[in-house]
Amino acid sequence: MNPADHKSSAGRLRILRMGTPSALWARLLLPGMAAVLLALPSAAPARAEAPADMVLIPAGLYTPALRNAGDATQIPIAAFYLDEFPVTNAQFLVFVRAHPQWRRSRVARLFADGNYLSNWAGDLAPGPLAPPDAPVVDVSWFAAEAYAAAAGKRLPSTNEWEYAFSAGYTTRNAGADTAFQHDLYAWLALPSPAVLPGVRNARANTFGVRAMVGYVWEWVDDFNSALLTASSGSGDSAASSRVCGSGGFSAGDLTNYAAFMRIALRSSLKARDTVSSLGFRCARDAAP
Repeated sequence: MNPADHKSSAGRLRILRMGTPSALWARLLLPGMAAVLLALPSAAPARAEAPADMVLIPAGLYTPALRNAGDATQIPIAAFYLDEFPVTNAQFLVFVRAHPQWRRSRVARLFADGNYLSNWAGDLAPGPLAPPDAPVVDVSWFAAEAYAAAAGKRLPSTNEWEYAFSAGYTTRNAGADTAFQHDLYAWLALPSPAVLPGVRNARANTFGVRAMVGYVWEWVDDFNSALLTASSGSGDSAASSRVCGSGGFSAGDLTNYAAFMRIALRSSLKARDTVSSLGFRCARDAAP
């Protein structure tokens, strides 16, 4: 939370009502003194609690692995809230119960391909391949956006997600965290399991975010950098695709292979696509 929030009540005037002991004391002061006292600054309000199952990601600077030529080397990231875990099958089941248009048999093909929720046993039955506490996968960007909106949240931006991911288990620099790097590349080297594990016991990074390694890739709001809608370039429906409109790029750390893999995956996707190793988590703006 911004430290300025704690100052909002400082210097506030308190008007003392007549008839109270304090007001009586005020009237007994030197003649002519008003019976209005300047109150001492009120105590700073308690730090707002993070929304349930979300953690506060503090403001900071992020160095992108790939950026447009001429862009700043570091990007300021405002404080925001991020889900502690990826959205699970149990949570997504609650969503599709309340919003039938996002059930597997009823979703419009404009908003999800034919593999949408294909590992679920049925519309309202995730089944043995989709344990309740495992990340939901085979969901499109449109479905993830709809879930986030229904929850009063949003998808994180690419920069927000990468900034949150940049912290290791024991240090704010994941690249210097040997255990984190080991887990990351061990996961990338293996095929996705048929049944994903639950996320609740996943190890947290120093921001308090869990299950960013070893589980699923995750949708972000601007999953294709420097976005143009498809209608801008090809005449297709703006709702059906997003394409990359960038020109030249420059790279930061050429050894950050995992980041380039994420960029490659995001750049290959359309908003209606679903992937068996692709889920999402939500974000929310923090108070300024």
